[in-house]
This record gives sequence, structure tokens and C-alpha cells, in this order.
Amino acid sequence: MSSVFVTGSADGIGLETARALLRGGHRVVLHARSEARAAQVRTAVPDAAAVVVGDVSELTRIRALALAANALGPYDAVIHNVGVGGGAARREATPDGIERILAINVLAPYLLTALMPPPRRLVYLTSGLEAGGRPDFADPQYTHRPWQGMQAYSDSKMYDVVLAFAVARLWPGTLSNAVDPGWIKTRMGGPNATDELPDGAETQVWLATAPEAEIGFTGRYLKRRQDLKANPAAYDESVQDRLLALCAELTGQELPR
Repeated sequence: MSSVFVTGSADGIGLETARALLRGGHRVVLHARSEARAAQVRTAVPDAAAVVVGDVSELTRIRALALAANALGPYDAVIHNVGVGGGAARREATPDGIERILAINVLAPYLLTALMPPPRRLVYLTSGLEAGGRPDFADPQYTHRPWQGMQAYSDSKMYDVVLAFAVARLWPGTLSNAVDPGWIKTRMGGPNATDELPDGAETQVWLATAPEAEIGFTGRYLKRRQDLKANPAAYDESVQDRLLALCAELTGQELPR
């Protein structure tokens, strides 16, 4: 049995991931952004070990979430599933003054990674749209560039792969990989999505819990258990280091080396 923490697990792919883990006999700690959503998921998934609460759009709440999750650990695996789409018609900022997509999709998994003891396995959810991401460190928050919501989303999903690969390089004791779940029929994916919910969770569950003989690799980008080529920027160690520096600057927290 593995102990697994899944962020963003109150609905959609995250909830399906948690349910699949529980069906496999594993211990699961879930995450919801509010007490109301936590109450709903406790009812929906009564076999979960616990549900921790934290709005990952705010840095102080991410720090509190890390403390709450750590108190329920240790974990064999952490699945960074939480995320937001790119449909906003205009640039939105969090209470910390950070562009919202970057804050939720990139800074939240980064800060949780930095504040939680390294598990044996880390899984970062990305998207096939990471292929169109651009590492613009001159204006990563779209402060000066014209706002493009889907480009900001693609950038964030590319940065998730960059983060997974950076952690793989710097933490050799942790198997750190990125997963494209596909275009899944969820609230975020919409009714026209092509893939079913179980398909969107299966690879993460496999990476988190399969025998060590199967999951002996790190620094990979996968979909349906298949090794894919990621955005070329993700393999560039200078891009990895610049992303880590940006995240440390915005969060005030260095990634332990």
C-alpha cells in the first residue's frame, strides 16, 4: 500500500485519481480549495484518509496547506493535479499581485514541492498544449505583453514540465515525471473533450504506485504510459534554473538542493 497526496482532488481528474488509488487499496489524502468543497468530497469519498483545505491562489494559504498535508504524511507519492484553465478574457491577479494562471498552475506545485519532504515519487500534471509554451522570463506574468489566456495557459503547462525535469535533475532520490492526461470530459475540459475520465487518471496512478521495477525512470513526459518528447525548452537546464529562480523570487522560498 502506498500513501499518496493528490492536490486539486475535489472533482474532475483529481477526484478520479483519488478514487482509482483507493480502489487499488492505497491510502489517499485529498485536497479541496474551500471548506465547502472539502465537505462535499468527504461525502463523495468517505474512504479517504483525510481532506486538507487550501486555496492555492494565495501564497500564505499554500504554506498552510503544506503544513496541514505534512502533518498527515509521510507520503510515498505526491500528485500535483491542481490547475486552472486559460479561458479568462483578461489578465487576473491573485491577492499577492501575481498573474493567476502562473500562480495556481506553477507556483502552487513549486511551493508545495519546496515545503514538503521529498517523497519517493512526484507527478506533475501538464497538458499537450505545453508544446506551444514559450519561456518568456522577461515578462512571465503578462505585465507588459498583450493578454492571451490560452498562451498563458500553454506557458504554465510547459513550466510544469520544466519543473518536473528540474526536480528530477536536482533530487536524484525522487522519481519526478510529468503527465499529459489528455483532453478529458471534465468541467475544465468541456463537453467536446475526446477522452473519458478514467483515461485521464490512469497514468498518474501507475506512476505513483507501480512496483519499483516498472517505475525506475525520472525526468520523463508521458501520456497513456508512453514516453513522449516534451517542449524542447523543458530539457534546457538554463531554462530549468531560470524557472526555479523565478519561482523562488515570487514565493520567497528556495527549492531545497
